[in-house]
Amino acid sequence: MKITHYFFLLFLVTLTFWGCSKREAPEEIVIWHTMRPEETRQLQSQIDEFQKQNPGIKIIQLFKETEEMRSGFIVAAIGGQGPDLVYGPADQIGPFEEINIIKPLNTVFPKEFIDQFNQKALIYSKGRLLQIADKLGNHLTLVYNKKLVKVPPVTDKELIELGKKLTIDKNGDGRPDQYGLVWNYTEPYFFVPFLTGFGGWVLDSLNKPTLNTPEMIKGLNFIADLRDKYKIIPNEADYNVADALFKEGRAGMIINGDWSWSGYGESGIDYGITPLPFITESGKYCAPMISPKGYSININVKDDKLQKIRKFLEYVLSPDQQLATTLKTKTFPTAVALYNHPALLGDSVLQNSRRQIDLGIALPIVTEMRAIWDAMRPAYQAVLGGSITAPKAAEEMQKAAIVKIKELREDIYDPVGGLIVQILLFGSVAALIFYLRKTIVAFFKNLSKDKFAYALALPAIAIMFAVIFYPFAYNIVLSFSNMSLAHINDWTIVGFAQYLQVFKEPQLYTIFLKTLIWTFANIFFHVLIGVTLALLLNKKLPGTPVFRTLLILPWAVPQYIVALTWRGMFNYEYGSINLILTHFLSMSPIEWLKSPVEAFVAVIITNIWLGFPFMMIIALGGLQSIPQELYEAADIDGAKWFHKLKNITIPLIKPVMIPAITLGVIWTFNNLNVVWLVSNAGEPSDQTHILVSYVYKAAFNLYRYGYAAAFSVVLFLILLSFGLTFLRKTKATESVY
Repeated sequence: MKITHYFFLLFLVTLTFWGCSKREAPEEIVIWHTMRPEETRQLQSQIDEFQKQNPGIKIIQLFKETEEMRSGFIVAAIGGQGPDLVYGPADQIGPFEEINIIKPLNTVFPKEFIDQFNQKALIYSKGRLLQIADKLGNHLTLVYNKKLVKVPPVTDKELIELGKKLTIDKNGDGRPDQYGLVWNYTEPYFFVPFLTGFGGWVLDSLNKPTLNTPEMIKGLNFIADLRDKYKIIPNEADYNVADALFKEGRAGMIINGDWSWSGYGESGIDYGITPLPFITESGKYCAPMISPKGYSININVKDDKLQKIRKFLEYVLSPDQQLATTLKTKTFPTAVALYNHPALLGDSVLQNSRRQIDLGIALPIVTEMRAIWDAMRPAYQAVLGGSITAPKAAEEMQKAAIVKIKELREDIYDPVGGLIVQILLFGSVAALIFYLRKTIVAFFKNLSKDKFAYALALPAIAIMFAVIFYPFAYNIVLSFSNMSLAHINDWTIVGFAQYLQVFKEPQLYTIFLKTLIWTFANIFFHVLIGVTLALLLNKKLPGTPVFRTLLILPWAVPQYIVALTWRGMFNYEYGSINLILTHFLSMSPIEWLKSPVEAFVAVIITNIWLGFPFMMIIALGGLQSIPQELYEAADIDGAKWFHKLKNITIPLIKPVMIPAITLGVIWTFNNLNVVWLVSNAGEPSDQTHILVSYVYKAAFNLYRYGYAAAFSVVLFLILLSFGLTFLRKTKATESVY
């Protein structure tokens, strides 16, 4: 029997670690990409054909959102893992190169192969080729509906005049049903062409911010005038709203990138494109940022697989494959051999795309651009919200950019503090082992007696260690380190410096107060609505099973879908919330996502909708466990409904509701998804952040990993203190009998 136990134990150990390990086959190539659906379909057709020609090689392609791919690849590659190939815009190369997680391609491909590409498609840094693009541009341009626009505008004045003619209130309700121009004008990336049109730019030759300039002020005022003075753009429009308006034929023009054009054709829009307008005051064209999209190779790829990857890239980057992609997706190729091809010369969309590319400015691939975007967004949106002037916004942008670049490049070094913390950490571990010495000895004694029981528990223990204990311990260590963009691979323990930075953060206490309001408001309404509905569902009413199913749907549907749906419902002009307020309640529409207070309320409303079903189900379970005899006895004594609620219902559902409320507080306090998706990462002006969304931006926008780890430990301690105190004060575990 003992031999059987040993064999079974060996089998479980092998099965556990074999299942948890990464099984690499040298012929398997994994690609992470940010392609849109039609590009993904084209890539898959190329993969299928390549695999037919090379049956010994298997290609797996996975779509990732831009930020998800960027952060995921960094974490995976640092750990020696990750995909073999990453495909995306050139601006991701900056951090990848600094962290040293991609291979130099000029050591992989011969010069003859590299020379066949447009020089703008080759992303170099310090003499190393880090990306080869198959799509040139990834740029904004002016797209117009030929049904509404016969001759596209060339200058800003023509754009405004045409926009006025096309902005029409068809039903006479005082709100335009058709706009002259739409685009995602609340995002700085979509504003940059107008900054360049007035002669401005974001960085100088030394990568120092150049945001506080007269050109910036003119650009900001121009965008505000398009909406408030000329009224040719919607009062509120994010990317999805603008895209939908153009596809529905309710906008004459849209500013969008080459990734969107084929989608307009598939929607039945007879569209054309033309370069962005010429600014008459400056004598310059609006110049969008040009960012090619292409492939980079993971630094961890071994030499035996590298040759297979090279073979695949030579195939997918070949002129024939680029031509097929160009004709299907309307993106401009990088193989110079195609530039005189009749299919390109005869396509007006592609030729105008090339004109816009020639007028554009290369997007800086330096990592400082992460700080520039973060610095521009709050002040830019504050101008659009009317809370500050353009000169004040330009000043705030410059100051914020300098601070954020400094944070991005922070270089903390404290050997004395680091030594003290290391001694404390080792001492704490030693003290814990000493304190648990009897338990440890008893464990090994029991292990020799109950091998079979421990063998059964081993897989669960291994998984818990991998996904809970190790990450938790690693995060604590990181919180005492200087790990950041400057120290990804050579970080050291630097003491309590990161914790001091957390508590010195000027915004910490304001965001903490918002987090408390967010948590309390949500939990209050979760419990109030949940318990009220549970009381109704607990009665024997007609249709109760149907209502029970319908009421659980908000919790059953994925948060991502619900959050984006509510964001659309909060749109100022087209959202269903404002339509109800104006048409049925005769109220004025509310700028839900434009003003900080209203945006924060909108986020809370969304999360209330998502969270009440959980409390309803928990309360319903508790109600159904209460003996009916108690209510019958109360009826005999003449008790009213509120007496029964106070003296029977609430005390008897308390044991199940208190743990549920505790979990609800923890989940809500740390609920990143709703805040991030409904407010679009803290908009407007970074005024809707809670602590967890703020620390997320610090970690993945500015690569301040040590700071973010310290911040997350502080959050953990806050929630741990709350949970223990709340359970003790409410006496949730005590019997009610």
